[in-house]
Amino acid sequence: MEDGVFCGVFDGHGRCGQFISKLVRDYLPFMILSHRNALLLGGSDDDDDDPVFSDASSTDGSGRSSPNALAPAQLLEEWREACANAFQAMDKELKLQANVDCNFSGTTAVCAIKQGKDLIIANLGDSRAVLATMSETGYLKAVQLTTDQKPNVPQEAERIKRCNGRVFALKDEPSVLRVWLPDEDCPGLAMARSLGDYRVKRHGVVSEPEVTHRRVAPGDLFIILATDGVWDVLSNEEVVSIVCATPRKQHASKAVAEAAAQRWRTRYPASRVDDCSAVCLFLRDQQD
Repeated sequence: MEDGVFCGVFDGHGRCGQFISKLVRDYLPFMILSHRNALLLGGSDDDDDDPVFSDASSTDGSGRSSPNALAPAQLLEEWREACANAFQAMDKELKLQANVDCNFSGTTAVCAIKQGKDLIIANLGDSRAVLATMSETGYLKAVQLTTDQKPNVPQEAERIKRCNGRVFALKDEPSVLRVWLPDEDCPGLAMARSLGDYRVKRHGVVSEPEVTHRRVAPGDLFIILATDGVWDVLSNEEVVSIVCATPRKQHASKAVAEAAAQRWRTRYPASRVDDCSAVCLFLRDQQD
């Protein structure tokens, strides 16, 4: 789309998680845009002004569209419906993959869609989006744009329990609540929403993302999207500081991932380093 960009981070889990996250990475961006286009085409007689697909070879598209002049509430509602439909369609598509077992495997998805000054964040699972913004007094702060959708969130746990799922922590990690089947001590899913994970879908684990809108403000600098492996060992403020301290912006995401991996090795030397992936979307023109 004109003046548009899509960024996403997808963190797979389970035996087939790496395949599921790659499938979602490759297909979900265009499913979201397709459902958004369908809404626009269905609600407007002037088709020439609707966004169209162009480059389908990456997650960054560059097509033509007219500037979006919708009110924020209407814009958010349209994107919310488009994202919900696309995530549902993606979840159904995964089930059709004959060579990928999605019963106890799945992926998170945190996406940032920027068109002009409008920013849409769609989040599913326990990855996270954080905004770095400068206050009028020159104070840099980190603003968390998403909620980690884990079973320790009361509303998430209540939904799972209503659907006969169980939520409890293991004795050797009492701080980590997990989702379990009604009559089996599996899968121990550490998130309350995901794509895939079909055996727990009937027990309250849903594929509906939380979608929010933000108008980019003059002080907004960049957004970091990252997997829980980053946020488990680095605070929002630490991640923002790492990006700001990186001399060249194209190295910022790698710097965050490397810092998180190093923190894992230092803090948990006997444990495997969790997946640490990050994307940094800069919101202002900056010199490299």
